[in-house]
Amino acid sequence: MTSIGGSEMVDWNLAVATAQRLTRPGPEVSRDEARAIVAELRGHALDSEAHVRAFTRMFADGDATPQGTPVLIVDRAGWVKANVAGFREVLKPLLVKMAARRPGGPGGVMLGTVGGKVTGVEVGMLLSFLSSRVLGQYETFAPPSRDMPAGPVKPGPGESRAGRLLLVAPNIVQVERELDVDPHDFRLWVCLHEETHRTQFSAVPWLRDHIEGEIQSFLGETDLDASTVIERVRQAVQSFSGSKDAAEGAEAAADTPDDDGRSLVDLVQTPAQREILARLTGVMSLLEGHADYVMDGVGPQVVPSVAEIREKFSRRRASGAGRLDQALRRMLGLDAKLRQYRDGERFVRAVVGEVGMDGFNKVWTSPNTLPTKAEIGKPAEWVARVHGRTDG
Repeated sequence: MTSIGGSEMVDWNLAVATAQRLTRPGPEVSRDEARAIVAELRGHALDSEAHVRAFTRMFADGDATPQGTPVLIVDRAGWVKANVAGFREVLKPLLVKMAARRPGGPGGVMLGTVGGKVTGVEVGMLLSFLSSRVLGQYETFAPPSRDMPAGPVKPGPGESRAGRLLLVAPNIVQVERELDVDPHDFRLWVCLHEETHRTQFSAVPWLRDHIEGEIQSFLGETDLDASTVIERVRQAVQSFSGSKDAAEGAEAAADTPDDDGRSLVDLVQTPAQREILARLTGVMSLLEGHADYVMDGVGPQVVPSVAEIREKFSRRRASGAGRLDQALRRMLGLDAKLRQYRDGERFVRAVVGEVGMDGFNKVWTSPNTLPTKAEIGKPAEWVARVHGRTDG
């Protein structure tokens, strides 16, 4: 853990304990059903790899061999543990800097202890909220542990490690029941999306390090002055609550049009961070939109009820689970993620329609060929820049 003077800047153990205490276990299934679901998800993940690689023409090291990145079927508590490990790894440089700037002596240690526990509880509450909503995740940064292996270390500077694919079984079962769709088709459909992410990172060796570098640059621009951070958080809270009580503030946030709403993330950014976030938004829109495009492209061949699943799932994405849920999603910036799916898929579809799949795959050549945030909304500009083609 990142600590100074024996106290932690973030109490990660408390974060895990808080999340697991607040997280509901998920839908009820018998032991035999659970075993069958796990086995089916493993099988679908394996089958999805061949489908995705054939459709995208993305192969690691020039062939179609798997890269050893494990597929882990987890419950909500397991997803929490995995993500805490990822947070610890990514935030380590930032927390070291913050610890170095904390006042010394007993007062500084006491401040760190209290602050670490408060932050641990807040992180746990956030992860508890997210743990019931994530269907799957390709985890790129978390180190391996005894019960959660990761992919092999890739040779080269920094010994970059391949990730692991998480499929959150309780959430998949819950959503397939809520949508009233064929469970076998839905599980394969989800696996196609998540396998696309595994393909992206295993077939594009520089992608992980590029994204990690952008994240570290974003964190490196963080203002480490405690009073400034506290003031920004206070302003963020006031912007959502105003003179109303908490419940009214939440409803007002839920009713705010997309163009006017600002997430908690937006309100704590410096100008330099906004530039970095714009680049990251372009990359993440590409990755999420590409996964949706591939999922729908492969789906009709292998998922008989794909049209029904897509229609119902898209409606669920758009509506959210309720007013408070929508308010929380807006405050956490999750509405931006929903736009990434939509805008990114439109970008991929437009580019493939213009230059074909091989032409689209030039996007993976280097960081310079990734689309900018502006190009995600204007695919023709990316085609013109990378392919030297215009509409005229």
